[in-house]
Amino acid sequence: MSQQTDSRIRIDLPGLIALRHRLVGIGQPPARSFAAGEGAYRTRFRGRGMEFAEVRAYQAGDDVRNIDWRVTARRGKAHTKLFHEERERPVLLAVDYRRSMFFATRGCFKAVQASRLAALLAWQALARGDRVGALIFCGQQHRELRPKAGKGAVLQLFRSMVDAPAWHGLPQRPAEPGRSLAFTLQRLHRVARPGSRVTLLSDFSGWDRETEKHLALLGRHCELSLVHCYDPLEQDLPPTGTYRVSDGATDLTIATNQRTARRRYRETFAAHRLQLQKFGRRYRCRFLSLQTCDDPLICLQPGILGGR
Repeated sequence: MSQQTDSRIRIDLPGLIALRHRLVGIGQPPARSFAAGEGAYRTRFRGRGMEFAEVRAYQAGDDVRNIDWRVTARRGKAHTKLFHEERERPVLLAVDYRRSMFFATRGCFKAVQASRLAALLAWQALARGDRVGALIFCGQQHRELRPKAGKGAVLQLFRSMVDAPAWHGLPQRPAEPGRSLAFTLQRLHRVARPGSRVTLLSDFSGWDRETEKHLALLGRHCELSLVHCYDPLEQDLPPTGTYRVSDGATDLTIATNQRTARRRYRETFAAHRLQLQKFGRRYRCRFLSLQTCDDPLICLQPGILGGR
């Protein structure tokens, strides 16, 4: 008899596939078929499309069929209409499976929460006709998936997430940490092409200047979003008392009755989040916080990650 998977500490393929139905009713675009090279995002390119963009002076090579005769007559000089060109857009999901992501006191592991949101974003991209790719990384290795179109690309992503080495030891003892976050993020440049929509789902442990440097370079040519996954215990200690914690092999007793220690604990987390927020404002990228006990669907509401 197969053992039932605990969805709080594990992920599985059926569970990630089932999340597709949760997109219904939150303002997501209906599934539709797209011709090659067509998508649902407006790009910075100007071409022949469905939505009017602007009128400018006629230039050699412009299609005479797009001449705006009213503006031409009014200004006495030929002007042409330009339109937003619709193209498919690469969506790249960077999912952190390092050791620190396998922790929670409420809800589910940070790694599980990140996986669920990544699955929702992948289904959303499929509905919009975008290509889906990923960088899945843990302490021992990483997996790069070039953006591809179609349901097969989404399922390949889910299989790669489920098969990541971090899930295949004891749940309490995930893969040992390896190289730094900054080193890993250099890999994003190998799969992120200009114009891609890149979402990094992580607790951002190990954030430093090198990390900021690589993400800033990425943000110059891509639309970057940072999703900070964290557990409520990381934000603030529980009420004053003595607590027993375990990683499945070792037990530890901690006391939370020292005011100075409690204040420093809160300040350390607040400083870390403020650093992430400042980076987001400086480089004009989205920043969201997602607790382990939150519904990841909140990140896909219109105007947040789900907005255009």
